[in-house]
Amino acid sequence: MKYTKCNFMMSVLGIIIYVADLIVDIWVSVRFFHEGQYIFGILTLSFMLFGTLVVQCFSYSWFKADLKKAGQEIQHCFLLLHCLQGGVFTRYWFALKKGYHVAFKCSSKTNSFTEEQIDQHKEVIDRVTDLSMLRLFETYLEGCPQLLLQLYIFLEHGQANFSQYAAIMLSCCAISWSTVDFQIALRKSLPDKNLLNGFCPKATYLFYKLFTLLSWMLSVVLLLFVNVKVGLFMLLLLWIVGLIWAFKEQTQFCNSKSMEFLYRIVVGFILVFTFFNIKGHNTKCPMSFYYVVRVLTTLGILIGFWVYPLSIFNSDYFVPISITLVLSLLLGIIFLIIYYGAFHPNRSEETKYDETDGRYVQRDCRMKYFLME
Repeated sequence: MKYTKCNFMMSVLGIIIYVADLIVDIWVSVRFFHEGQYIFGILTLSFMLFGTLVVQCFSYSWFKADLKKAGQEIQHCFLLLHCLQGGVFTRYWFALKKGYHVAFKCSSKTNSFTEEQIDQHKEVIDRVTDLSMLRLFETYLEGCPQLLLQLYIFLEHGQANFSQYAAIMLSCCAISWSTVDFQIALRKSLPDKNLLNGFCPKATYLFYKLFTLLSWMLSVVLLLFVNVKVGLFMLLLLWIVGLIWAFKEQTQFCNSKSMEFLYRIVVGFILVFTFFNIKGHNTKCPMSFYYVVRVLTTLGILIGFWVYPLSIFNSDYFVPISITLVLSLLLGIIFLIIYYGAFHPNRSEETKYDETDGRYVQRDCRMKYFLME
């Protein structure tokens, strides 16, 4: 298990996308307020603040848990930094500082490491995995609603300014990048899990998530055009179903009951947009059921929209959107089948190490309770 120079560059790219996404969100909200579209401006800021507040809560909770495990007391400056929305940047500072030292100054061309070097690589990998999960939370809590809002505004007015185009593109990039990056980092942090290696598996996984998400986003936007209340009710219902499933699975991700409850709320929210395995168990049947329902719902929305009066929608956009929706749904399912049929790491048995061979490192890692698929 090694933290490489490539991993370091991926971490740098991650913070660049994170900062760019925040800047564009603020830019878009300012434009809305300047143009007198106060509702859209407030919604944009609300999505951004909600995502960052939840992420800061998890980040501070993890800082407390890690320091308590190490027998140290958390400093008040950490609480202040998180209150000022600086928790993620603080984590990036520690991770990049340590990661640069490990990747560039302590790198070795051999596969044999001393126990001290293993601990250093393990520490950096754990920090990067925490960051990847925080970005994943922030992306789905803020990026997905933001993308829905920007698509709705674009289709409603039939045009958009440069800031809205930038917001749509960056939201897509942030969602795609955080999803793939977390899957890679998570499997790297768990010694008993096979790694997601190679370009083809990563690209297939990326396209599977991207196309299924895109088709669902367009479907929800179409439903919101038909009736905003019906669309919001459907999203609320799906969130409640996801929340119930999280409670049924009895997740054990957090140390405190309050943070575990917040975690299950976040899980329910993410399940509205994509499927993931919240306990690392075999979820072939639940995932199959999830995507069957997704396909039927998407087709139902599309068929319903075709029979609805087109006066509520610009017909010049409807045919291209319908074609894009169907193609993205079809491509998403195809890439899903290819990924799980040919590239999923669990197709071969998970790596098992004997405790006496010196390669397996038993870790009390919170990520062992969370495995995104």
